[in-house]
Amino acid sequence: MAKGDVKLLGTWASPFALRVEVALKLKSVDYEYLEENLRGGKSELLLKSNPVHKKVPVLLHGDRPVCESLIIVQYIDEVWTYGPSILPSDPYDRAIARFWAAFVEDKVYPSMRAIMTASHEEARAEAVAKFKEVLVLLEDAFVKSSKGKPFFGGDEVGYVDIAFGAFAGWFKVIEKAFNVELFDEATTPNLLAWVDAFLAHPAVKDITPSTDKLLEFAKNFLLPTMKAVAPASQ
Repeated sequence: MAKGDVKLLGTWASPFALRVEVALKLKSVDYEYLEENLRGGKSELLLKSNPVHKKVPVLLHGDRPVCESLIIVQYIDEVWTYGPSILPSDPYDRAIARFWAAFVEDKVYPSMRAIMTASHEEARAEAVAKFKEVLVLLEDAFVKSSKGKPFFGGDEVGYVDIAFGAFAGWFKVIEKAFNVELFDEATTPNLLAWVDAFLAHPAVKDITPSTDKLLEFAKNFLLPTMKAVAPASQ
């Protein structure tokens, strides 16, 4: 399929758009990336392609738009059947992967946002503690799903890895900005190693923004509460 037949509307700092890029890279799908400058107004193409939510990411496959990051990832896995499978072939394992991806969707982003928007240190410490409770559950899920291998998907990055791992760059932003430790050897030793393995994967490492770039974005455009944190190193 020609590169022009597959387009991705996204924003560089979006973990949701990153999910789709990782899936496309895993499947070796040629695609054209179209950056949306949401602060400057949403493009007509975005509004036309996603008239319900009016947000990125949107995958354009020919003239057919597909919206919502995890739905897009599933679509990519079903359409491009070559390369590594993103979802497990076994129906039960596939159901479990979908369960944990939904858990990530429900718990991880809201927990991260609670940390980043906390109005004072006590509230932030409480938010970090709640997030660590979420991570302990994901640690147990990783042990059961990975079966001693590097990823939730086993030897290769899979559906839960993409759903959860797309936030890995933002985990590091939180740790650097607020001087907290989200993952540790005592409670989440496997996830601690998994974060580094995910970020080093060939389908991930060249498209994940640096911690400093994400931190500057967060301070300048995303969260006014982060203005006071130390400036990112150059």
